Amino acid sequence: MGDRLAGKVALITGTAGGQGRAAALLFAQEGATIVGCDLKVEQSRETVAMVRAAGGSMTSAEPVDLGDSATARAWIDEAAELHGGFDVLYNNASAPRFASIADMTDEDWHFTIRNELHLMFYACSAAWAHLVARGGGSIINTGSISGIAAMPETPGSIAHAATKGAVIAMTRELALEGGPHKIRANAISPGAILTPATEPAFADPGFLAAHTANTMLGRIGTSEDIAHAALFLASDESSWVTGANFLIDGGFSAR
Repeated sequence: MGDRLAGKVALITGTAGGQGRAAALLFAQEGATIVGCDLKVEQSRETVAMVRAAGGSMTSAEPVDLGDSATARAWIDEAAELHGGFDVLYNNASAPRFASIADMTDEDWHFTIRNELHLMFYACSAAWAHLVARGGGSIINTGSISGIAAMPETPGSIAHAATKGAVIAMTRELALEGGPHKIRANAISPGAILTPATEPAFADPGFLAAHTANTMLGRIGTSEDIAHAALFLASDESSWVTGANFLIDGGFSAR
C-alpha cells in the first residue's frame, strides 16, 4: 500500500468496470477511502470486493442513475455525511450513443447529452458546497480526444464529441470559480482505451489497426493508463494544476 492519497476520501463514478474500477483499485492502494457508484449492480459489488481483498477501503451504491439530479445529489450528500466530507470527485461515468448526423435521432442525441454532460454537471453542483466546506479538493472530469478533434477512425461521434467538448469547457469554468476556494478542476481526455465497453469494437482487426496505427506508441491504451493520470490529479502532487485538459492518448492527438 502506498500513501499518495493517504487520509483522502475519493468519490468515483462508474466503478463497475473499466477506468472506474482501475481508479478505485489504484486510489485505494494509495491510501484513499473510496466511495463508488454505478448502474450495474453485480459488477459494482465485484469492484468493492476486489478493493477490499487488496487491503483497501471502499463502499459503493448501486444502481445509481447520475443523470437524475436528485439521485446524484443524494449519493454525494450521503457520502459526505458518512465520511465527514470528501477530497476528490472523479467523474468517470458516461454512456454515449453513436450515429452520424444523418442517422442520429433526437432520442439518441438527448440520451448522450444526459449521460455524458448532465450527469457531470449534477455531480459537480452537488459536490461544490461540500468541497468549499472542506477547504478545497480536486474535481477530475472525463473528456475525450473527440472533444478536441474530429475522429475519422470513430465515425458517428457527433453527440459524443459535442458532450466531451462541453465537459472540457465546463472544467475550465469550474477551475476559475474554484480557485478562490482551493478547488482544482481538471479534465482527462483519453484516446483509444480498451475497456469492457470498447472490447467488442476492438475485436474487429480493422478497427484496432486503424487506431493503433495513428498512435506514436503503437498500442491502444488501458484503463490503468488513465487511472495513473487520475491519481496524479487526485493527489497533492498536482496542487498547482487546475483548468488543464490532459490528453492521454499515446500521442494520437499530437500527429
